[in-house]
Formats: sequence, C-alpha cells, structure tokens
Amino acid sequence: MNVERAKAIYNSSENIAVQLEGKPIWIEHVDEANGMATVQVGSNPGNTQTVRVDRLEER
Repeated sequence: MNVERAKAIYNSSENIAVQLEGKPIWIEHVDEANGMATVQVGSNPGNTQTVRVDRLEER
C-alpha cells in the first residue's frame, strides 16, 4: 500500500479491511513525510505498532 491510499482509508467513513502480515488492523495515524502508519492490531486498543505503510495490505 502507498501513503496516499493509507490516508484515504484513514479518512474514509467506510470500514475498509486492512491487514498487516495477515492480521486485521485499524489505521490510527499516517505519517506522510516518513511513509509510516500507527496501527491497532486486532481488537485490543493497547496493541499498537508503527510500521511502514508498504507493509499494509488492503483486503
């Protein structure tokens, strides 16, 4: 995935399925300048990671 698509998903009012290494995630923040995203893995709000957006896959 690229930064533009990650931002579009983040800003969308729709639920768009995104995965990180086969696990469902929610995008919480997109850092355009660095090509990074902060994501929540699964349904646990405490399980967040900052990863490169190119690791995210739209499903």
